[in-house]
Amino acid sequence: MSTDEKRVREFAYQIWESEGQPQGQEARHWEMARKLAEAEALAPAKPVKTPKAKAPPATKTKAKAGAAQVVTPPGEKSVAAKKPRAPRKPAS
Repeated sequence: MSTDEKRVREFAYQIWESEGQPQGQEARHWEMARKLAEAEALAPAKPVKTPKAKAPPATKTKAKAGAAQVVTPPGEKSVAAKKPRAPRKPAS
């Protein structure tokens, strides 16, 4: 059995299952599966894309005299200081 025939058989089975396993629809399922396998074989193979790490954008900051400057390594996000929360209202 060729690889193409195996693929058609797999598609036909998946179609049959997805339709609730009806009786008497074998020819229609087989034809649909054959068309799917043919389209799959003709489709160009897409290369797998790997995400590239982006360098953080360079920011221009003015350093204050005597202030320590924080350096963030490439590929890491800088952590901004959180704003303090407002005090909770007393329960009524």
